[in-house]
Amino acid sequence: MDSRLLPHSTRTPPPFLPPAVRRPHAARKLSSERPGASARVPGRRPPRRSLTVVAGASRCEPSSSLNTPLVPESATGKYLTGVLQNQRQLFHVAVAEELKQLAEDRDAAVSRVLLSAGSDEGCLHRRIAEIKERDRQVAIKDVMYMLILYKFSEIRVHLVPKLSRCIYNGRLEIWPAKDWELESIHGIDVLEMIKEHVAAVIGLRADSSVTDNWATTHIQKLQLGQLYAASVLYGYFLKSASLRHHLECSLALSHQGHSVFHKNSLQSPKIWPYGWNNLVCGRVSNDKLSLGQAAIQDRNHEKLRCYVMGFDPETLQRCAKVRSREAIDLIEKHSCALFGDGEMGLISSDDIILTSFSSLKRLVLEAVAFGVFLWDVEEHIDTVYKLNDN
Repeated sequence: MDSRLLPHSTRTPPPFLPPAVRRPHAARKLSSERPGASARVPGRRPPRRSLTVVAGASRCEPSSSLNTPLVPESATGKYLTGVLQNQRQLFHVAVAEELKQLAEDRDAAVSRVLLSAGSDEGCLHRRIAEIKERDRQVAIKDVMYMLILYKFSEIRVHLVPKLSRCIYNGRLEIWPAKDWELESIHGIDVLEMIKEHVAAVIGLRADSSVTDNWATTHIQKLQLGQLYAASVLYGYFLKSASLRHHLECSLALSHQGHSVFHKNSLQSPKIWPYGWNNLVCGRVSNDKLSLGQAAIQDRNHEKLRCYVMGFDPETLQRCAKVRSREAIDLIEKHSCALFGDGEMGLISSDDIILTSFSSLKRLVLEAVAFGVFLWDVEEHIDTVYKLNDN
């Protein structure tokens, strides 16, 4: 296992990440008030959106739309957008129906191609199937994106809007930070690795002061886009690795409990009064079981970071690899929509952004959460609509 894949404040960033953002040694600027703060008008309801990206202008005011970087292109995506906004309680039902319809359409297209093979119309049916498949690919990626947006909405976090509409005079600030909400979806071990990742890629430690968080720095927009995409992949990797760790711990617990049961079968009168659940959970005070309990507890208490460091290259690659082509395309499209300019979504390498370390941390935490949610969504969709292997 290459330890460079485990970011730490004392290590250099992993090779697939952009260089860490350097803090200027000059005097740091600390805003006297939070960006975006304004007087509340009595009697007026606050805006629905909790995320405001401000930079001295009002071009990113909250609106009734989802205001996401990537706008759904397919009829399916637009339909689910309306359901999420207006009939949220029916969202999962609508998603299930759309996935079922997409799967049935694909099966029907394959059947028509097979039936027409060798006939005069075979070439025409193949061409029609290819065009329909491209449309379904757009639709299925829209479904994945909407499911990810739903997961963000569950923790009351909105994705950062398209940055080209939010940067004014080269300055970007994202408020509120939503750090707590974005960190709440992770377990303790995973969160520890995420904090190390943040420290490695932007140089902001977990115990940084308020002054450090609101200090400003310059960064290329292209580098920021690379950092975001790499953090999405890191979140995807952490989800895969943590589930693998949990599974192995569960199997070890089951195996150890089974071995302890057979080893102490002759002493069953002493064991059964405590109950089998207490036995495998290590709550039985018995000298003959202490060795088995210790092995179980040691395995379960192994840190995720130590577990990942023990990966061989093949296992590491398997956990880090995105499983479907659709997920790869979605990461690319979302990143280009967020950081790109114009309809083409091209990211200029010459654009320099002035922003705070707090805003950089917000983007990194969002990207990691996006990767985690992408893993869940990919797993869910693949059970209904078979995705293309990457």
